[in-house]
Amino acid sequence: MSKEILNLEPKEVWKYFYELTQIPRPSKKEGKVIEYMKKFGERLGLETIVDEVGNVIIRKPATPGMENRKGVILQGHLDMVPQKNSDVDHDFEKDPIDAYVDGEWVTARGTTLGADNGIGVAAAMAVLASKELQHGPIEALFTVDEETGMTGAFGLKPGLLQGEILINMDSEDEGELYVGCAGGTNANLVFSYREEPVPEGHVAYKISLTGLKGGHSGIDIPLERGNANKLLNRVLWSARVLGLRLADFHGGDLRNAIPREAFAVVTLPAANAGVFEEHVRKMEKIMQDELASADPGLTLSAERTDMPSVVMDAQSQQRILDAIYVSPHGVIRMSTDVEDLVETSNNVAVVKMHQETFEELCLLRSSVDTAKEDLKNVFRSIAELAGGKVTFDGEYPGWKPNMNSPILKEMKEIYSTRFGKIPEIKAIHAGLECGLLGGVYPGLDMISFGPTIRYPHSPDEKVHIGSVQKFWDFLVETLKNIPEKE
Repeated sequence: MSKEILNLEPKEVWKYFYELTQIPRPSKKEGKVIEYMKKFGERLGLETIVDEVGNVIIRKPATPGMENRKGVILQGHLDMVPQKNSDVDHDFEKDPIDAYVDGEWVTARGTTLGADNGIGVAAAMAVLASKELQHGPIEALFTVDEETGMTGAFGLKPGLLQGEILINMDSEDEGELYVGCAGGTNANLVFSYREEPVPEGHVAYKISLTGLKGGHSGIDIPLERGNANKLLNRVLWSARVLGLRLADFHGGDLRNAIPREAFAVVTLPAANAGVFEEHVRKMEKIMQDELASADPGLTLSAERTDMPSVVMDAQSQQRILDAIYVSPHGVIRMSTDVEDLVETSNNVAVVKMHQETFEELCLLRSSVDTAKEDLKNVFRSIAELAGGKVTFDGEYPGWKPNMNSPILKEMKEIYSTRFGKIPEIKAIHAGLECGLLGGVYPGLDMISFGPTIRYPHSPDEKVHIGSVQKFWDFLVETLKNIPEKE
């Protein structure tokens, strides 16, 4: 870990971000960071609550003379996406993040950085700890498990929060104010198959597809990066004519991350080995050419390996490979109401097989509920045609924009005065907790903003140093100018 990030400005934000990088906090494993936040609030002498699902709420009274301002809820999530390159030895439940300064950015060595949402959390901590800032009543809401189910936001009870304005700090482009987001749901396709002995005269290969960028399955979906699961399935599907039999196929590990790597173990007649190896080389060149601009690092290899004990029966193999082939991935439809906004998308996130069960796990997103339901019907049809079953879970609502929001008007004016330009007003094709929180607290006036973060949910994640300063200055000025209670 490079401590040089402690010398970056604003020091009060980077100090707490550094401390967060030292605490393992993958989604659903936030126990250590919950305890850290609880002690942080108590050490400051502030009212600190940990609710039954693990959310932490810390309240700070208004500074003198600001008691009549509307209460503000500063909101961020404690968990981070645990993604690493396959050649990196890192245990996200035990090891700190190895963050360092790389020019104008802070990034991590071979793993996700956790700036999503560590910078937002650190900014809220800096507000709570400050003795100089001017502000009205403050509540900091730190939720858990945002990245894999939003269970913290789902589990938040009515009546806990007191503020009238919610400022979510989980957006990833400085100079933009977000007033809406997509809803989503998980699709779980399950297929049964039979295990059979490997046919006589076969040889075995391990196929590896690596080197893709991956990224956030909502924000980065319009970048047209490669999906390792779909690409490797294409290779397997097209090699069936060579007598290929599938012994293992797995790729991806998180719903909200575009899969960067996928692997398979196959067998085929020894007489076809040379043709198969040439087929793999040809497919690598084809896919490299197709992705030359969007994802230039793709590599595909096939190496001889130990013979597996069993393979998937041929009929099931055809059904399953067909099902993955026709499963849509990427942008399904662009919004016709908001410029450059993805309306509906899907991520074929995870494929895996074990003990005669094959799973294909997807994350469906849309800002239009009927379009999301239509996409669910696509997967119902795929499962039915391919002889499988599909279930849906983890559904969460979108956040409908309110262009007459008082906090939006206030922050537009503050940003314009402070930085000499009008901020862009946007909706985001990702799940922000605002949709859920607005359902539990329907009167909240909500907005979302943040510093510039690139490649979240991937080991290339990085946060722009200069944007963190502007983000902090904007937050400080906003809190100073929150309107009075009506």
